[in-house]
Amino acid sequence: MLGFYFHLKKTTKRILYGSLLFTVAMTLTASRAPTALEEVRNRGELRVVTLMGSTTYFKNAKGQGGFEYWLSKAFAKHLGVELKVSTRDSVAGVLVSIGGPLGDFAAAGLTATPERKKRFRFSYPYYEVSQKVIYRNGNKRPRKVEDLVGGELLVIPKSSHSERLQELKKDYPELHWQEMDGLEMLDLMSMVDSGETDYAVVDSNSYQVDRGIYPQARAAFNLSEPQPIAWAFPKHGDQTLIDAANAFLKEFEASGELAKLKAKVLSQTNQFTQGGSQLFISRVKTRLPKYREMFQEIATRYGLDWQLLAAIAYQESHWNHKATSPTGVRGLMMLTRPTAKEMGINNRLDPIQSIDGGTRYFLETRSRIPSDITEPDRTWLALAAYNVGMGHLEDARVLTDRAGKNPDLWEDVREFLPLLQQKKYYSTVKHGYARGHEPVAYVKNIRHYQSVLGWHSLEEQRRQERNQRLDIPNASDWHEGSMLSL
Repeated sequence: MLGFYFHLKKTTKRILYGSLLFTVAMTLTASRAPTALEEVRNRGELRVVTLMGSTTYFKNAKGQGGFEYWLSKAFAKHLGVELKVSTRDSVAGVLVSIGGPLGDFAAAGLTATPERKKRFRFSYPYYEVSQKVIYRNGNKRPRKVEDLVGGELLVIPKSSHSERLQELKKDYPELHWQEMDGLEMLDLMSMVDSGETDYAVVDSNSYQVDRGIYPQARAAFNLSEPQPIAWAFPKHGDQTLIDAANAFLKEFEASGELAKLKAKVLSQTNQFTQGGSQLFISRVKTRLPKYREMFQEIATRYGLDWQLLAAIAYQESHWNHKATSPTGVRGLMMLTRPTAKEMGINNRLDPIQSIDGGTRYFLETRSRIPSDITEPDRTWLALAAYNVGMGHLEDARVLTDRAGKNPDLWEDVREFLPLLQQKKYYSTVKHGYARGHEPVAYVKNIRHYQSVLGWHSLEEQRRQERNQRLDIPNASDWHEGSMLSL
């Protein structure tokens, strides 16, 4: 009995001791500060700070967009949390917000420069850009740094461009530039295009995206070698969130999704001629105002983007409601006589009738695209069919499927449409020969026009806001040859 008593006492002690250890462990766990990654997951929200811009973040009638937005949103989805975006008015504003209540990190097209690495940790680079000097078409093109001396050169304060110029000033002491708060690279493109400044420095990706909006702003030469673009994280705290970001970015790249996202942002302006862009912008100012309200009214009626309808009309007639082709198609939307009759249009030269008829014909074409094809591919395929005919589009989709590609994706189908011009391909499908390169160019141009119209509308709004915010030129706002330390 005594032995049993001592055994019970010993067992009780062990239980109490175990309970004590468990309590201490739980207390220590509860008192431990959560890691950066745990904090994001606990709150269910990933906070990113960025800049407004065509390659970073923007809002329009369709919602939120921009390369950095889409990439950050994919990261948030990967973590299983929501994305919260905050914008700052300047690079400096973005940098001081990193690690604060607005931003767990910055996704703002930031170059990972040696100077910035002293203050921040950077993720795995997902992009490379070069710094481009731009000048106004018609003026003498600068070809080297010395040619900038004596001209008015504008850069964004606290930018990698400013750092680069400060480095170059050691070898070119006569080099001077001006820094102005509150500007973005789109503003610099605009100011060079309008002649408000002689030169500016912008990133190569911004130039590629926005050159269609400002065709007078031309590339002169590269001021730097390609530099890495990455997300910026605070120096303080642990590595858990940046490690998660690096793992995501590498996986996103390996899967091909990063390349698709880059194509989504940049492909609409690739290989588009400066002359074509210049003519388009000119007609946006001179011709579009006559029809803009018509496009908006009819787009609202049918639940479409008015800029898509305007882009189709420009591709068809260059916004000339009296246009007539040698084959007899007429009007703003260049309707054939049979199509006009089918749509109940009795006057193809009447702008309202033409837009309405062309819109309904496009919608009818889109309704014939297989229902399981989602946007935006549904619209791109419908535009191709609008141009080349549904039968030829289906033939191209058959060829796409035979090659093991996805017949529901425009990016795949567009590779096979031109093959309908070759007998060894068109002889194997139902509808025979087609000038398959034409719908590919047709869709590419419309996407470009729609994109430029969207940015032109945003720029109109931004220009008004900028003019209210800034007095240009105002000498008190300029900093000559300055480099504000990071």
